[in-house]
Amino acid sequence: MHIKTSFKKHTLNFIRPAGTSRGVYTSKNSWFLFLCNGNHTGVGECSILNDLSIDDRPDFEEKLQQVCSEINNGTFDFDDKLEQFPAIRFGLETAMADLNNGGKRILFPSAFTSGSDGIRTNGLIWMGEAGFMRRQVAQKLDAGFSCIKLKIGSLNWKTEREMIVEMRRQFKAGELTIRVDANGAYNTENVHGVLNDLAELDVHSIEQPIKAGQWEQMAALCAKTPVPIALDEELICVLSYEAKHKLIDTIKPQYLILKPGLIGGFSSANEWVELANEHSVGWWATSALESNIGLNAIAQWVYTKDVKMPQGLGTGMLFSNNIESPLTLRGEQLFYDTAAKWEL
Repeated sequence: MHIKTSFKKHTLNFIRPAGTSRGVYTSKNSWFLFLCNGNHTGVGECSILNDLSIDDRPDFEEKLQQVCSEINNGTFDFDDKLEQFPAIRFGLETAMADLNNGGKRILFPSAFTSGSDGIRTNGLIWMGEAGFMRRQVAQKLDAGFSCIKLKIGSLNWKTEREMIVEMRRQFKAGELTIRVDANGAYNTENVHGVLNDLAELDVHSIEQPIKAGQWEQMAALCAKTPVPIALDEELICVLSYEAKHKLIDTIKPQYLILKPGLIGGFSSANEWVELANEHSVGWWATSALESNIGLNAIAQWVYTKDVKMPQGLGTGMLFSNNIESPLTLRGEQLFYDTAAKWEL
């Protein structure tokens, strides 16, 4: 049956500015992609992060319109990986999976989508002044999170380290897992002291300690680091299967962070999972500030992987104008409430 395609832009507004070492987000753009076969409509999300997504470029919307036009006139090649436009690939794969399952936002049916099982998530602590970060930590601990992830690199390290010290005074490593995300904030001169301090504090891992693209330097860090290193931004521009294999073989990281919306959808994420398993590299998935449309897709996909580690999927409450959905956090667990409805 012929598929009709359209899209609409949706600007998500943050309830509170979200700080990273790359800057502060107050809003971000997404485009909702609709595939309709006459009976059902599948919905996907093409989500862009400024200065991070490789398809953050002036012709993005033009390319999205081209894809829609080609689908509408029957000339689009659905085997096209759209490697230079990973957000469009993610949105297209999501919309197609939704359409193929009846257009009910159920992409990968499982115990998660039936509401009978949840997904453990980490409690994300955004950058800000020290008091704000401490309040976030207290709120996450009170909510029952057993894994906390702190964005670091915007304050001086002494202040950030003291926050982790305070958590360790209250909870030992067996009681609370602490992850940190540097977003490339350090360099090869100042990173070693941070890594040593993190190891002394029984921190689980650090994401992207130095900027992406420095494979030799990152490989040297991963070879001798006292605390496991997870690659995040490092994966974004690595497009082919061969390049992915080369990256893992060269850097030999301890973990990968998979963000389907930034790395080319589920087909690309599945390649990373396959390679990680082959090389005994751990991994977990996180959303990349998508609305509940994208978050729902990532959560459903990752549940099918039988993951045990906490995932980075608790971003649905960041926005004042998110899409109403059945996704709900109960403590540290993300559930799909089958009694709730989608409003799009």
